[in-house]
Amino acid sequence: MTFDARTPAKVLLADDHALVRRGVRLIIDNEPDLTVVAEAGDGAEAIEQARAHQPDLAILDISMPRMTGLQAARELSRQTPNLPILILTMHDNEEFFFEALKVGAAGYVLKSVADRDLIEGCRAALRGRPFLYHGAVSALIRNYLGQVARGEDPTGSPITPREEEILKLVAEGRSSKEIADLLVISPKTVERHRANLLAKLGLRDRVELTRYAIRTGLIQA
Repeated sequence: MTFDARTPAKVLLADDHALVRRGVRLIIDNEPDLTVVAEAGDGAEAIEQARAHQPDLAILDISMPRMTGLQAARELSRQTPNLPILILTMHDNEEFFFEALKVGAAGYVLKSVADRDLIEGCRAALRGRPFLYHGAVSALIRNYLGQVARGEDPTGSPITPREEEILKLVAEGRSSKEIADLLVISPKTVERHRANLLAKLGLRDRVELTRYAIRTGLIQA
């Protein structure tokens, strides 16, 4: 996303407490480069408001009725992959933090320090940069060291060698039957691997798989 500070970025704010929304809105609307264009009281409403208002940034609480902020973030990332998402929460919790990263959040801001960190987090997300709350770096380092201690490769590919093989063939335009014949497996197995690839990489279709394959050097553009 290209962020032009001359035009206020449109913000969607979702929290199930009206008083919290009001306070956060005051913080945001006090900035010349940001403006709240829509509010939601739960995750499902946040998705509806995102469709209706096409915001530049979504700010989501985690604990909301009907659909949590993490569930909403996952769905918004699927529907509008270019929409940056910021989690604003009371939970100073590593498990929630890592889950937020998994579902596509660009940043994680604690409500207890929202007056200090929120605007910086918004601007970072709008410019395509991650925003980590105080303590998140330590959590990431502990997670990395834990993977190393377990004999895992923290820098390794998220997909298996077989999935990488199928990804390359899909990106080359091969059909499921052609891939199945080449690899001597069933077309259903190919489809299962392709579904796993989409889920693991947070992608939607063959076109996005092809772009990913080009970016990672599996095939040439």
